[in-house]
Amino acid sequence: MHEKVAEKKLVEADPEELIDPIEKQPNFHRLESRIALAGHPLHAMLVAFPIALTACVLGADVFYWWTGDLFWARAGLWAAGMAFLFGVLAGVTGTAELLSVPGIRQRAASWTHFIIAVMLLSILGMNWGFRLLGYEQAVLPFGIMISAFAVGFTGFTGWHGGKLVFEYQIGVSSTGSS
Repeated sequence: MHEKVAEKKLVEADPEELIDPIEKQPNFHRLESRIALAGHPLHAMLVAFPIALTACVLGADVFYWWTGDLFWARAGLWAAGMAFLFGVLAGVTGTAELLSVPGIRQRAASWTHFIIAVMLLSILGMNWGFRLLGYEQAVLPFGIMISAFAVGFTGFTGWHGGKLVFEYQIGVSSTGSS
């Protein structure tokens, strides 16, 4: 009986009366980047490199499969290595941002993006490590499958990161806003 009354009150409650307890915490709305260069967030600038390089690995794998030219297998090795290393650099700046800005830390979506990005880094590292053992033999069939999976996972990670920027305005400078 008591549960039904409480449920009825919740259903009939005015939406303006409902309060998100996390939103009321101090610094919840402080979302500006602290890891920045001339006001530009480093994480946002650095993520473009692993994203592009991950796509390049898949492209190199497809071209190697199509042409059989060793150049493409070697290019895939280098692109995979640089995707991983730039991913680590972007990850370090993103982690520093996550841990240093309370408004970012208090959002579950930030932690979701963090976990997915760490998983992506492990995939990128696996792709590079697999190729270090023999880049030509690594491409077919497993290298190209790992590369395709990495590209899909990159899109998934990027979608969550973009959601943080566009929906929550994380990392967006508050200069000039009222």
